[in-house]
Amino acid sequence: QVQLEESGGGLVQAGGSLRLSCTASRSIFSFLSVGWYRQVPGKQRELVVTITRGGSTNYADSVKGRFTISRDIAKNTASLQMNSLKPEDTAVYYCSAVPQLGPAYWGQGTQVTVSS
Repeated sequence: QVQLEESGGGLVQAGGSLRLSCTASRSIFSFLSVGWYRQVPGKQRELVVTITRGGSTNYADSVKGRFTISRDIAKNTASLQMNSLKPEDTAVYYCSAVPQLGPAYWGQGTQVTVSS
């Protein structure tokens, strides 16, 4: 069973920055892709960004130019640098990893709150 552990959430003022990290219990390079999603109460979970094994990224339009995903293969970690945060970025952020076979793995989520 793969474990994904998120860290780095918290409270920040609008315009500020946060960095989220997702550490996997095995090499993130073994997954077809890893990514970040977010969810607010009463709404569906939505894509923030994914990165494939080959390095291709897919960002939600709402975060393009502000958020950046990166990987540290040696540390089995995928990170999300979030700059110029807005109150509408407030959500629980989830790390996800898609294996070659079977359903995606999910972390437990980390709360990000952006105050205006």
